[in-house]
Order: sequence, then C-alpha cells, then structure tokens
Amino acid sequence: MLCAAGLLTLVPATAAARAGRPDPGPPGDAAAPRSSPLYRSGTQVRPHPAAPRVPEVSALSWVVADAGTGDVLAANDAHRELPPASTLKTLFALTVLPALPGGIRHEVGPEDLSGIGPGSSLVGVVEGQTYRVSDLWNGVFLNSGNDAVHVLASLTGGWSATAARMQAEARALGARDTHVRSPDGYDAPGQVSSAYDLAVFGREGLRRPDFARYCAKVDAMFPGRDGSSYGIMNTNRLLTGADGVQPYPGLIGVKNGYTSNAGNTLIAAARRDGRTLVVTVMNPQEGGGHAVYEEARALLDWGFEAAGEVDPVGSLDPEDHRPRQGPQAVPAAVSAAKPAEDVPGWPETGAILGVAGLGAGVMALALRIKLVRDDGS
Repeated sequence: MLCAAGLLTLVPATAAARAGRPDPGPPGDAAAPRSSPLYRSGTQVRPHPAAPRVPEVSALSWVVADAGTGDVLAANDAHRELPPASTLKTLFALTVLPALPGGIRHEVGPEDLSGIGPGSSLVGVVEGQTYRVSDLWNGVFLNSGNDAVHVLASLTGGWSATAARMQAEARALGARDTHVRSPDGYDAPGQVSSAYDLAVFGREGLRRPDFARYCAKVDAMFPGRDGSSYGIMNTNRLLTGADGVQPYPGLIGVKNGYTSNAGNTLIAAARRDGRTLVVTVMNPQEGGGHAVYEEARALLDWGFEAAGEVDPVGSLDPEDHRPRQGPQAVPAAVSAAKPAEDVPGWPETGAILGVAGLGAGVMALALRIKLVRDDGS
C-alpha cells in the first residue's frame, strides 16, 4: 500500500516537472500571488486627495516606480506579456556584463556574426577585426547593435546558452513574465516580457556601476577599419535630445527599442531632488515614433509631482512577488539548468523507483513487526 501510495503521489509531480522543462520558473511559481493590483487590467493607482491626475497615455502597458524603494506608484496592465524589442538587451547586460571585463580584446570570427536577423540594428562590427569588450558594450547600449550582442554572446558560451542564462537571471530577479528566445530582443515566436519585468531590469541595472555608466552615455567612438574610428550616438532620444525630442532633465538612461512586432518600447530613469524614478512604456498606439518618449516624459513628470501623494500599488522587490523559498526549495538558477544527462524520463524513473523501494522497505518492516508480535502472543 505504501509503495502504491508513493507512486501515485510522485507520478503527477514528475509529469509536471517534465512538462515545465522548456522554461522553468522558481519553485511554487504557479502559486504566485495574483491578488496584487499589478495583475489587474487597466490603470492602477492609489491617490491621496491632493495627488495629481495620472496622465492619459496610449501605451498598451506602462509602469512608474521609485527605483530607490521599489514602490510601484502607478501602472497599467503591468504584467501584460508583450514583445520587448531591444529593451531586452538590459537583461542581456545584467547576465553577461559580470562575466566579461571591459579590457578583454577579441578578434571577430565568422561564427561570431552568424544568425543576425535581417533588418537588425547594427553598430558595424567587422569580421577579422579586434575589439575591446568595452567597445562592444558601447555598441550594445548606444547603437543597440545586434552584431555586438552576437559577439559578446559567443564569448560567453554561445547564443542558446546565453538565452538560458538570461532566463535564469530573469527568474532570480522575480521577473516571471519574461520568456527569452533571442538575447538581442529580435522578434522571435514566444519571446515576451512586461512593463513590470522591464522596470525590474532597469532598476537592477542602475544598481550596478558598469551598467549605469554604459546606459547613461550620450556618445562614444567606435573602432573602424585600419585603425580609424567613428562616432556613435545613443538612440535614446529622451537622453540625447535628437530628432526634435527635448531631452528630459535629470535623465540617467536606460534603453529604448523598436521592432515592427513590438512597436516602440522604452525603459527610462531620471533623478530629481535625490529621488530616482524608473518608467517603462510598451507600444504606444498613438502619436507616431516619438510617442514613446513623450508618454515616458508625462509619466516621469507625474511620478515626481506625486511624491508623497500616492500609496504604492505594488513593489519591484522579488520578495513581494514570488513565494518565499523554504529549506527544501531548489534555487531558480539550478532549476533552470539543463540536466547533464538529457535522457527523457530517467531522473523521474529513478525517483519513482526510490519511493517504491522505500515503500517496500516500510512494508517489510511492518510485516516483520507483526510476525514478532504474533510469536510473542
């Protein structure tokens, strides 16, 4: 009986584990709290009587948060899963920057540049030329160069391995809406993120000096052929003031993006009077290509004006948005790792046999006790 009970208890769990292998989340992910206002549709805000009115914007999803406290001041469809475009490069940087010191030099080979999607934004990486890692990061942050992303990914294990590490990093940060298929943010089936997750990535990046330094750069020189170099400028117009967009006072980054599928996306952070806000805007439906900057501007203005006049509707801190892990829980990065022996069914089979053996042992012990009792009666 105990043996059968062990089998019946474990089989559903192992089946669920097998089904979840392509994109595992942290333990207890399915039981994550969904009662937070951030999971509700529409605009969520808890204003005091004197609070300024939240601006009307056309973006499908947005978030305004205090980068210092993690408090979400207001949001609209914060967890709606949408294509992130190049704002996903923030997660790429969070994952890969710690592994690659800026002074490393690398000669680019043909394999480094293979698989770049047609129509990708490029900084101009050339096969056969040697680049410093810091130059490549300038290409990622300023010019949103998918060619630079491909080279950096090749230096840290390749395209698929980088995507898997990014997925684990997202889960470790409490970002459960993000599903990574292409580390450069290029449109790919099933690749999505959310305004909430992008705010998490932007806030975390600002905490890391190298990330914060790169994302705040307005321009840089990039190596050209034969020892020459040429200037590149950050494509975040809210930072640079290019193309008729007024720069936002106190802006400190972070990253913009665009694809035909995602529309315009943006993570923007600004500092004023010792307070830092992070705003994410995904796919404005009105106003043309620059609407993403003007809607971010309106949300930043509101966030600074609303200081002390609204109660938070949620938090960017992972402790508030995923179940606490107990002593038996598997860390997110471990659960996302690919098994060394990728043989379908063997880990589950071993576990089932283990439980079955345990049940048989307990059964034998019970029979032995009964026999002893019978002999002594």
